Amino acid sequence: MQKSVLVIGSEGQIGTELCDALGVQGNRVIRADIRLQTDEAKLHYQLDATDKEAIERIVEEHDIEVVYLMAAMLSATAEKHPQKAWELNMQSLLHVLDLAKEKKIKKLFWPSSIAIFGPDTPKKNTPQETVIHPSTVYGISKRAGEMWCAYYHSVFGVDVRSLRYPGIISYKTAPGGGTTDYAIEIFKSAKGQGRYTSFIEAQTITPMIYMSDAITATIALMEAPVESITVRTSYNLDGLAVSPQKLEEEIKRHLPDFKVDYATDYRQAIAASWPESINDELARSDWGYTIYTDFQRLVQEMLTHIE
Repeated sequence: MQKSVLVIGSEGQIGTELCDALGVQGNRVIRADIRLQTDEAKLHYQLDATDKEAIERIVEEHDIEVVYLMAAMLSATAEKHPQKAWELNMQSLLHVLDLAKEKKIKKLFWPSSIAIFGPDTPKKNTPQETVIHPSTVYGISKRAGEMWCAYYHSVFGVDVRSLRYPGIISYKTAPGGGTTDYAIEIFKSAKGQGRYTSFIEAQTITPMIYMSDAITATIALMEAPVESITVRTSYNLDGLAVSPQKLEEEIKRHLPDFKVDYATDYRQAIAASWPESINDELARSDWGYTIYTDFQRLVQEMLTHIE
């Protein structure tokens, strides 16, 4: 049965491919983003995600059942603009939670992040429930958002679902100012200049996931029966263990002359505060989370497709 779905932040790194995947499933996808698009084949609105009245007008006009709120200011950019990041990341979520509370939408997806974890969180096999003291504006906003999601579900019965995304690697859309952006930039430089300067230290490991697996997981979570959802903050998602050095070594199997230099900046401290691996047993048991793309295939796909 066709559903009317609104994706806020539709032109971002995740939103672009999420819209395509939802459309392939037969949904009627309405796109909304601060950036105005002119493709007449797509229902698209220019939207400030902090404007509740504008969101509500779109929801009512198109009888929206499900909202995917993908708009956010990511970790590296948020450190430069903390107040703006807090306003965007928090107000947009509270507006849509209120619409769900008022029964104007049936279901909401909102992404959290491994950025909620801080330097005192266990680095390996990080549990679903653990010490959570985020050290960045982005992480603070995501942790606060998780608690709002749990509150609206507990008190108002809102069906809000969330994933703690690891770093996401993709070739279709440019990254949006996150700390793990190096894992996309490195492929562009490998194909363009044959050399890359990393702002992350060589052996700093963070979990990352290929975009197609992130999209598959998002849709699987949203399609799962309500009785199978046991986490109303946000589900842990593990990914592939990635570091600049590991990427360099694998890229060299395809481009032997490739070289990485290192000039770390403030983003190194952010990456170092995050876990190296995540315990995602609940996501796997509750609704069948699976990673389909291994590290070698990810590198090959990126080198094949990235421009």
